[in-house]
Amino acid sequence: MRTFLPLLAILALCASAAYAQDVRYVSDVQYIPLRSGPGGEYRITHRGIPSGTRLVISRRSDDDVFAEITTEKGTKGWIRVQYLMDSVPAQIKLDKAQQRVATLEAKNTELASETSTLKTERVDVLNQIQSTDGQLDKVTRELAGLKKISGNAVQLDTDNRRLIVESETLKSDLEMIRAENQRLTDRLASDAFINGALAVLLGVIITLAVPRLWPKRRRNSDWA
Repeated sequence: MRTFLPLLAILALCASAAYAQDVRYVSDVQYIPLRSGPGGEYRITHRGIPSGTRLVISRRSDDDVFAEITTEKGTKGWIRVQYLMDSVPAQIKLDKAQQRVATLEAKNTELASETSTLKTERVDVLNQIQSTDGQLDKVTRELAGLKKISGNAVQLDTDNRRLIVESETLKSDLEMIRAENQRLTDRLASDAFINGALAVLLGVIITLAVPRLWPKRRRNSDWA
């Protein structure tokens, strides 16, 4: 019997602690007043508890009409139970979902603009590659021609050295341009993948959020 009594005391304390942490949210009402006691005759201590505010219930009135609550900022008072909900109001959820959708749309627009810019840059790089290839071909033909028609060994050697240097320089420039073109090509492919992923995510968010915002119709009772 002595062992059983402490066990009952522990269970009572646990039940009391669980009840003290009963969490609720202010329902879809603009502002809810707090009173100093559990009744309309008590003075109002706070006039502006907004919708969606997270509250912790510490106790309820005997008639279960009022509940004593504490906000996360430490504000305490009594509020009518009719204004309390078990979950965040639908309007708050809708606002957050719309903000998320707006953020994704802005990101998608930004990526689309960046993709367009990268496509333009890629076209410019391709044009530079074609121009550099033409210059390289021209220098190569000039070098071959000088070897055939020049009778002056010193001048030929000087021209050959100059053309070789120019040829190597152009080859180096061409390799750099080709590397830049490959980078832009990889970037375009990555952006296309991200755009597709964002579009799928946006569709999933809308598909999950919108059905929950509509109130479910109660089925007519079989006894009606």
